[in-house]
Amino acid sequence: MATQELNIKKARFDARLPKEQKELFEKAARLGGFRSLTDFVVAALQEKSKEIIKEREQIIASQKDSELFFDAILNPKTPNEELMKAAKEYKTLFS
Repeated sequence: MATQELNIKKARFDARLPKEQKELFEKAARLGGFRSLTDFVVAALQEKSKEIIKEREQIIASQKDSELFFDAILNPKTPNEELMKAAKEYKTLFS
């Protein structure tokens, strides 16, 4: 059975940078065991991108949690019948 290649669309990414910076990146790629500068750049960008996205999503979630928390404190809902019953039983047991 022949190996079928996945139908993955590719896009090109070009960047201009100083020669010294390119040499630094190439050295890091070699020392890191990457096959090419492209492999190194893609791996580094992917790792950093995931890190940034995770951090920002945590901040957004944290802000949303804060909003929900303070909204619950500042605008409490009235207790329902079950909660009133539980409070009454608690007072009976501990008074």
